[in-house]
Amino acid sequence: MKREKHILLFDSDCPMCTFQSRTLAWLDWLNCVEMVALKSERTKEIAPDITREDLLEAIHCITPDDEIHRGARAFRFLGMRIPLLIPVGLFLWLPGVIWVAEKVYAFVSRNRHFFSKIFGCKGACAIMPEKKNEG
Repeated sequence: MKREKHILLFDSDCPMCTFQSRTLAWLDWLNCVEMVALKSERTKEIAPDITREDLLEAIHCITPDDEIHRGARAFRFLGMRIPLLIPVGLFLWLPGVIWVAEKVYAFVSRNRHFFSKIFGCKGACAIMPEKKNEG
């Protein structure tokens, strides 16, 4: 059975990743993305061919057609589907921008626990409630 929504797999043990996924969920007015924590049992059925190491290295967006978008490319993909992020999505389509975005994403990803402490993502997650999707 084909899913209707895109799935965003994220590391729920990382405060920064959790904050980003909650922010994306609140911006997703069209309710087209489902956030799934890597710890979820569903992760293995959604992405059986992606290793745990790869999943921990970057967010992954899996479309209903099982296309996989990873890291900065996942943000570019979602940016074209979440109305408030369309300017970001369009910017990431400019020639050369995705290459730079992937380098920045890789750096931030490798140091995400450090950045979480600096930016206080854990505290921000405490005040930003998880969005409950209807239906």
